[in-house]
Amino acid sequence: MVAIAAQFSRRRPSAMRGTVVGALSLIVGMIAWEAAARLFFTPIRLPPLSEIMVRGVETMADGSLAVHMGASMFRIVVGFVVGSALGIVVGLVMGTVGVVQRLLDPIVNFLRFIPPITWISPFLIWFGIGETSKILIITYTVTFMVMLNTIAGIIAIHRNKLRVAQCFGATRWQSFRWVIVPCVVPFMLTGMRIGMSNAFVTIVTAEMIAAQAGLGYLILASKNFGGTDLIFLGMIALGALGLMSDRLFVWACKRFARRYYRR
Repeated sequence: MVAIAAQFSRRRPSAMRGTVVGALSLIVGMIAWEAAARLFFTPIRLPPLSEIMVRGVETMADGSLAVHMGASMFRIVVGFVVGSALGIVVGLVMGTVGVVQRLLDPIVNFLRFIPPITWISPFLIWFGIGETSKILIITYTVTFMVMLNTIAGIIAIHRNKLRVAQCFGATRWQSFRWVIVPCVVPFMLTGMRIGMSNAFVTIVTAEMIAAQAGLGYLILASKNFGGTDLIFLGMIALGALGLMSDRLFVWACKRFARRYYRR
């Protein structure tokens, strides 16, 4: 108990120092932005951060910013969940069944090099201008990242682990359940975390499809009337949502999958 308390006491100041340094760097960055915008740029090119914050308060008060954030987060969450599930299932099947791997490997490696933005027109033709097209673009982005990390995790499993399981009489299903899956979970989580960041990157592309709400829509629509402050507001809101989502994902991994999570 004494050793644990001593270890905790050592970690706590270090964590506090990291928080303080992070907060100070953020404040310095905000001051630098404000100064640079006022000294070297016009508001139409780079608005001061204070003006963006005022605009943010106004849009939060009238509810429009919350609508845009909610629409984007809905699409991101659904696309992320569907893409992660699809990537895990296909990755596990490809990694463990040789015939499936040989059949799908050329197709997967062909499709993953096609940028999501190129699917806008086909998805519009196939699925229309509704939410399905937008969610599918995000799903497409997430799936390959999770799938490839899952396959990499299976490849990284030492063959001796499977041999030991077979020596103890484990069936193929038992080896898959008790050896392969636990070894691959850290790779799945890493793929999901990267896939989440890609989902946020792709949301602007997804909301090019006849969207009427969303942060990507806000950014794209604002440039048409020179609303630079709204463009930066959308970017800041997107980054803040991404940061909070990533922190929540890391917390969930540490809380519910501590034995598997590798940061």
